[in-house]
Order: sequence, then C-alpha cells, then structure tokens
Amino acid sequence: MNKNYYAIIMAGGIGSRFWPISRTSHPKQFIDILGTGKTLIQNTYDRFLKICPKENIYILTNEIYTSLVKKQLPDISDQQILTEPVMRNTAPCIAYGSFKIETLNPDAAIVVAPSDHLILDEAAFINTIEKSLKVASGNDCLITLGIKPSRPDTGYGYIQYTNNSLHHDFFKVKTFTEKPTLEIAKTFIQSGDFLWNAGIFVWSAKAIVNAFNHYLPEMYEIFAEARPVYNTAEEKSRLHKAYLQCTNISIDYGIMEKADNVYVLPSEFGWSDLGTWASIYELAEKDYVGNAVIPSEKVIMYDSSNCMVNVPGDKLVILQGLHDFIVVEANNTLLICPRSQEQNIKKVVADVKQQFGTKYI
Repeated sequence: MNKNYYAIIMAGGIGSRFWPISRTSHPKQFIDILGTGKTLIQNTYDRFLKICPKENIYILTNEIYTSLVKKQLPDISDQQILTEPVMRNTAPCIAYGSFKIETLNPDAAIVVAPSDHLILDEAAFINTIEKSLKVASGNDCLITLGIKPSRPDTGYGYIQYTNNSLHHDFFKVKTFTEKPTLEIAKTFIQSGDFLWNAGIFVWSAKAIVNAFNHYLPEMYEIFAEARPVYNTAEEKSRLHKAYLQCTNISIDYGIMEKADNVYVLPSEFGWSDLGTWASIYELAEKDYVGNAVIPSEKVIMYDSSNCMVNVPGDKLVILQGLHDFIVVEANNTLLICPRSQEQNIKKVVADVKQQFGTKYI
C-alpha cells in the first residue's frame, strides 16, 4: 500500500432532503439508510482502507459530529478528525485537509470524497481511485471523476470534456454545468461528451495547494499562515478561528471551473449520490407492485404500489390505497407526500423550523 496516498472524507452536511430520518443532530452519513448493517460513512471509510494506510484517512466534519465520528469509526485518532466550527461549503474544508496533509507529506496524493455516496462495484471504484492517484502523483493536474450518465437527470451537475487527454483515459474538462433543465440534460446525453459530476476529486497535495494560491489567494493565505500549527496541540483553536475568515464557496466554483489543468476520468462503478428519496427508491429492493419498504417486518400494504416506505422496525404500519407516495417516520415525526413532490421537503423543513423551532429539525 502506497504511504503517499491519502483520503479526505467530507462528512459535514446535514442531509435535509432526508428529513425526518436525517436530522441536524444525526444526519444521513451517520445512518444505515439502506438497511445494510453499516452507516454510509462506515462504508466509505472501509472502501478507503483498501486504498491508503489507515492513518492517512482524514474525516472533515462539523464540530458537533465529533462524537458520532468517534463512535462509528473507533479506529480513527483525534488527529484524523478535522472539525469545522461553521459550515462554509467544500472549498475551506478541502483547503484545511490538503494543507494539513501537505505539511505532513509534500509528496502526498489525495482523494477527496463525500461520506454519503453509494458505490455498488467496489473493485471498480478502488481501481479507478488508484489509477487516478498514480496519475496525480506524477502530473500537475486536478482530476475529477465523471460518471457515465444513464438518463437525463436534472439533479446532477454535468462535466463536458474534450478529446485532449492525459495518460489516455483522463480528458481535459471543457465546462461544468450545475443541475440543467430536462431539455438541456437530454441534449447533454445525446451529445455523448458529458458526464455526471460525482464530486470526487484526486490531486497531488502540491497541485491543490498551488490551485488555492492561484484561484482563491485569500483562502490560501488563511491556511498557509497556519502551517506552523498543523499536527500540533494548537491546530484546532487556530483553524477554528481561521474558518471564520473563510468565504462560503464550493471547490467546484472556486477552483475547478476556473483552473486550466482539470481532467476528468469517465468512470463506472455503480455510483449514486443518495441525494433524494427517489435515489433510495431506485436502489432498494421492491415487491411485485413496486413498493420499497425499509425495514419491512411490520409493514402491511393493501392496494398500494410504487411507494417508498421507511418506518421504525418496531412499529406496525398498515397502508391502503397509496400509490407513488413517500411514507417516512422518525424522531416523533411522520412525513407522507407524493414521490413527485419530494423536492418540496426542503421547504417543509424550513416551515417546520419557523413554526416549531429546531425541536423537530
């Protein structure tokens, strides 16, 4: 196993689209949302154990989730849990992890991945990441993984690439497009040179630090000035103060869309970002009329079809006459809504917060 390979797992999101199961105090990355016996972050961590040394895996998360990370990943040391005092999107957390790793090992190659994605073909994923780490180690490039699209999905970002390649399979990125309309998504699919943006990145520590210097110089200064305290007792307090100075910006918008050394590797490894109940429904086992029930021990359904049901395992639930609905119960909250209206869940969460405070959020 290559000692220069590192992983940054981003685990700071609150997963509001999976409310009421995903709550601010216990978001979806810490939940066994598919009923596999392991939470999403545990599955992600286990995958990276096959790619880089255990001590080279870092978890970037909000400070309030420190105890959850320690409980679910007991092998992780305190030095490997990098906490954010506030949410500032992906650029600051990636800067924190990358500068810390670069200070430890200037020859590091780093993979950055969300903690809450599903990977069905683990062997293909490991091969893809190792291939990317090898290329990143020897080239000044920023690599992003693109998933070959199976449908014109409007919920994903898209990456357009050219025929210019680096090491055969890595193609120069032309454009990034965030969540297009259905008509535009259809033209993307037809053109054949667009991929879904998986939000998984690979680069050398030097390349990403240089990119921050060039494209986000103020953020570069904030984290570069902290170099003397990385991996010391002062790190947490210093970096928490530094975070408050950071702008709220994504790595895509801040660097990837602007840099001229961005390459994409078209990939297939059974990927889903598990961003919506629709994505869970697509992946879950279904009965002969299309109902997906997790867990299913005490749910009885009559004249009901194509429903996504997720309720406590100890509760008897009877549903009759429901078609194409989401039924979710957790944390003293019951949500019932048409599957076609699930994009309104974020608004529902905002309304609940306004009417009842944070008790149910």
